[in-house]
Amino acid sequence: MSRPATESHDPAGSDGDGTRGAYPPPVRRIALDRAPTVVADDPAERPLVSPSIERALRPATGRERLRIDELSIFYGDAPKPAVNAVTLPVHEGEVLALIGPSGCGKTTLLRSLNRLIELTPGARRQGRIVLDGEDIDGLEMTRLRRRVSMVFQQPNPFPMSIFDNVAYALREQSRKRPSKRDLLPRVEHALRRAGLWDEVSHDLSRPALRLSGGQQQRLCIARALAVEPEVLLMDEPCSALDPISTTVIEQLIHELRSELAIVIVTHNLQQARRVADNVAFMYLGDLIEYGPTEELFERPRAERTREYVGGTFG
Repeated sequence: MSRPATESHDPAGSDGDGTRGAYPPPVRRIALDRAPTVVADDPAERPLVSPSIERALRPATGRERLRIDELSIFYGDAPKPAVNAVTLPVHEGEVLALIGPSGCGKTTLLRSLNRLIELTPGARRQGRIVLDGEDIDGLEMTRLRRRVSMVFQQPNPFPMSIFDNVAYALREQSRKRPSKRDLLPRVEHALRRAGLWDEVSHDLSRPALRLSGGQQQRLCIARALAVEPEVLLMDEPCSALDPISTTVIEQLIHELRSELAIVIVTHNLQQARRVADNVAFMYLGDLIEYGPTEELFERPRAERTREYVGGTFG
């Protein structure tokens, strides 16, 4: 069996003619035998799903919940896509971390998974995203965002009570307006799953904006969980929080992984190591490497990955 191809690396950062170029040098697509990466230098020569990608799509944890298939995202007339022909699997019971320097396309990729990217003027998408065997383009938008919920970088509780924040989505998806008594068990369940019930159960009528930053973020997680999603998207959920609140959120992620699939974007490499089962490293819109967390951090196959996780650039 042939060995995986690796990315060439010129320590001097030359452009091939002896002159020194910008560092880090532009990425060259690589072919890896065990991970779903971009393959072939010419997109016309790249198969829709390469054999290596097919192998990687076999469930590593639970059944496949979400499949990202040759996904590209473009903004306006930009010559290069923000996300370039990315293929990735997301499995039930798995935390997948998307890492990479600012502007690499990881948040754009995340926002495409429940079609939030379509709210950005000029954004357009190529490729497929499949949720439990269904192309998300064929799903009604409200139903899609119930099944694929999102937690944002900054806590964004609604200017209403703790109870009403969690009950909001439940009311929106009900044909008849349910009573508070009917909603209370589901609100309590969501708050318990988010690890917040014991802290707020004595006063659910309290304005949500009076909670601490960490409590507000857990309230937003409870709001996302209230509709029983299959996939939870998290866009740097701890970047605005103190270390204690970050620890609480990370523990919550560990507890939730057994119930659903989680995709998290993080700039914190140590956080990715702590919470993720698999990691995808992106650079300039390309998926450079994907694999089990410890393997990617300890034995990266691509030189670009080795430089990034080693702190050479970021």
